[in-house]
Amino acid sequence: MKPSVGQLYGERYRLQLRIAIGGMGEVWQAEDELILRQVAIKILKEEYLGDPMFLERFRTEAKSAALVEHEGIANIYDYGEDTGSAYLVMELVPGESMSRLIEREKKLSEERVLDIVAQTSRALAAAHARGLVHRDIKPGNLLITPEGKVKITDFGIARVGDQVPLTKTGQVMGTVQYLAPEQATGKTSTPATDLYSLGVVAYEALAGKRPFTGENQMAIAMAHINEMPPALPDSVDPRVQNLVLSCLAKKPSQRPESATSLAIRAEALLREKRKPRASAVFTTPDGYTENSATEVIPTDTAPLPRAPIVWPWVATLGLLGITAIVVIVAILSEPNTEDFPTPSSTVSPSQSSTQTPSTAPEATESDEVVAQTKLILRSDIIGENLSEVSARLAELGMNVNAIAGEEVPAGDSRARTVYAVSPTGNITVGTTIDVTYYVENVEDVPVVIPEPEVTDPGSESATVSEPVTETPSEEPSPTG
Repeated sequence: MKPSVGQLYGERYRLQLRIAIGGMGEVWQAEDELILRQVAIKILKEEYLGDPMFLERFRTEAKSAALVEHEGIANIYDYGEDTGSAYLVMELVPGESMSRLIEREKKLSEERVLDIVAQTSRALAAAHARGLVHRDIKPGNLLITPEGKVKITDFGIARVGDQVPLTKTGQVMGTVQYLAPEQATGKTSTPATDLYSLGVVAYEALAGKRPFTGENQMAIAMAHINEMPPALPDSVDPRVQNLVLSCLAKKPSQRPESATSLAIRAEALLREKRKPRASAVFTTPDGYTENSATEVIPTDTAPLPRAPIVWPWVATLGLLGITAIVVIVAILSEPNTEDFPTPSSTVSPSQSSTQTPSTAPEATESDEVVAQTKLILRSDIIGENLSEVSARLAELGMNVNAIAGEEVPAGDSRARTVYAVSPTGNITVGTTIDVTYYVENVEDVPVVIPEPEVTDPGSESATVSEPVTETPSEEPSPTG
């Protein structure tokens, strides 16, 4: 039974508007006439209904997806089978899919991408905790509400899609443009599979294009298996680049250890980008400003008002992107009132041009103020080479504890680059700084898998499921 406007499913869900259509089925906006609620209903194509194993797996996945309760996952309300049809009833999410967002804006800001990655990772963590792997994370399955909230869709159908064969010897699941290497070779999908696909989504949003392309789906799948992703644009923060590229590691074990770990890293970068950037300075004891250095108490008895302040020299230490300024203040005895502001704009309210000047005691060695040596260390050294970071920190008087972290494939540009540093903030000289860097796996060589025989490159049944083609609509987005 082909879906059409006005049809009733389950004696309560009346179809109103088709929102999307894809290789597996159609998504409609419908009204639940029992409780008068707007829902999204996903209806499978008729050709999938004749396979009892396919239907049984669909039922199982529908039940499993319904068990995951998280604000970042679209709710599943119901499942049903009528004569000649099977369907899922889900939450109708207001907003639009990320695929439409990218199509309209071409590229998204780093902050927006980090926010989407963080929210999606949190939702995936909830699914992974229940033993569910999405297997089809892509922009079309990420819905963005008007408030910027992300909701993952298609937990039910994405799992069913792995029954569509690509080759005679293996099977694939998901959409080829976002396929993890292990999916392309027919291996078991794990939570790391979802992180790879999310990395492709983030790459596309930042670069305005996908990392791997080809003349056909087989070529794209082979690129996921064998090729390294091209570098992201230089305008993208190196820390963000490293985060995204870590998700695109060929080996699942070299990707972030979990969806929660990825969320934490994305959230940390997002907080760093949203807070005001602070420069590193030397600080002094109470009563002195942070941009002054050791200063001798003046011995002059001459009036101070209207005297211009001249900065004889400024020493700028450009280390690790941190500016440390040491200033010595000199007071001239003959002011030039034509070149400097009048006393009313430079003297505090408690002073006046007729105020009797006070005399300062003669300075002695005991009166000299000794500056404390502290630095405000920013975390934007992340993404730099380990040797350079270590040398610069040593020049600043810091001790460096280099920590071998995640492995990256041989030849990966991230090898020996820093991806974590602790502590940051107001640091006393002599503090030990933990610097974690990527380790190159010299034994890691990409495995070239011969191109398998394709049963029928021109037919849908012989290829990976096509991305959903969405029908333009002003109505709220569905859950798939």
